[in-house]
Amino acid sequence: MPDHPAAAAARLPALRGRRGRSRRWRAAILEGGGWTLSGLALFVLLFPILVMLSTSLKTLNDVYRVPPSWVPAPLTLQNFADIWTRYPLGTYMRNSLIIGVGATLLNLAAAIPAGYAVARLRFRGRETFMLLLLLIQMFSPIVVLIPLFKIMAALHWLDTYWALIVTNTVFTLAFSIWMLASYFRAIPGEIEEAALVDGCTRPQTILRIAIPVAAPGVVTTIIYVFITAWNEFVFALTFISRTEMRTLTVGLYTFIGRWAVQWHYLMAAALVGIVPVVILFMFVERHLVRGLALGSVK
Repeated sequence: MPDHPAAAAARLPALRGRRGRSRRWRAAILEGGGWTLSGLALFVLLFPILVMLSTSLKTLNDVYRVPPSWVPAPLTLQNFADIWTRYPLGTYMRNSLIIGVGATLLNLAAAIPAGYAVARLRFRGRETFMLLLLLIQMFSPIVVLIPLFKIMAALHWLDTYWALIVTNTVFTLAFSIWMLASYFRAIPGEIEEAALVDGCTRPQTILRIAIPVAAPGVVTTIIYVFITAWNEFVFALTFISRTEMRTLTVGLYTFIGRWAVQWHYLMAAALVGIVPVVILFMFVERHLVRGLALGSVK
């Protein structure tokens, strides 16, 4: 028998209250789960850095102590002094910096006009060109290690900066063109047409209009190329044999001996190697976050 309308109406406040409490509980559970997962992800990301920091402040005997201690006792900064005085860490970092900056500049010099052409010009084979770029990204660089070594030897580029600058440029160029082309497409064509009407040439339009407006994409590309070149190991190990030309990643590898690993020096040098990347990120962080936000909207 159906409820009387008056009785049903009397139960409505109680039903609404239960539903409201249920929604609040679900929201609280979801929020708590989100914070828990975020904390877990943060721990996973920070744990290796904490291990590096702890190990870099230990003596060699403390590193191999069982059970291990998280807080060094005694705490020492001698490891950081030794990696500068006993090893050519400054030379390794200088080489990595030259290669990273060189690859970044060369990449931008090629990717900006190529990305602009793909975004603005209509030419035969444009879609095929973009698909070929995507295909290049699917190949692992290690597959072409031996052919590249033969090419570098034929060009007499082994043990030179050019070998690594060109290699890093080539393997980051496809992503850079895709990235910059997406930003150039988002620029209203009317802005560039107005600049052309005012007397700007096409190169001037790119320099004065397109690049400033697409600055977030340019900054994102700079970060990507520099970090890729800074962290590259396999090609640097293969193309470089002279000690004075080694990069930081290969220099860190020298702390791994045949019979033992100098963990205290390795962790100290690795921490020092993070500093340039952190400084670069802090310098361009505002533009990078803006660029990622714009890219997600697109």
